[in-house]
Amino acid sequence: MCDLVARTGRHLQRYEDGRRLVAGCIPFRYRHIKDEQKKLVEVLMINSQSGPGLLFPKGGWENDETVEEAAAREAIEEAGVRGDLVKLLGFYDFKTKQPEGMCRAAVFALHVKEELASWPEQSTRQRSWLTVPEAAERSRHPWMQEALVTGFSAWLENGINGGGCVDGSER
Repeated sequence: MCDLVARTGRHLQRYEDGRRLVAGCIPFRYRHIKDEQKKLVEVLMINSQSGPGLLFPKGGWENDETVEEAAAREAIEEAGVRGDLVKLLGFYDFKTKQPEGMCRAAVFALHVKEELASWPEQSTRQRSWLTVPEAAERSRHPWMQEALVTGFSAWLENGINGGGCVDGSER
């Protein structure tokens, strides 16, 4: 049983220029590679409730919270992870099947510090840790793939020593 409760409904949603504003994140961790001084970067994706492919946690940015709070909340509600928002990766526009039509997502890199044993959407979500290339291939939405490749990967390249690994120093 989970003590946390997911927010529902659209009555507190933020809108700008006719677009629904959403917040999300690309949760990531460093996995040590045995017998090497490198760490492999893995990202966390969740299954979609409405079709094939995987997603990063995201959802509505509400009037009573900052965009950072909304991104962190969505990570807990949808993926059951907590961590540090370390970088705003950018804003990504996309079309939705919902009545509002267009959305703008603020996407952050979230360094995962804790995986929760129970979380609000665990009965409908499965977590998958993937390498960045695996995640790009399995991403359901092109805008999420773009956020991963042009936002997250570009940001990581500042600390990369080749092959998707980060040197042994802590971030």
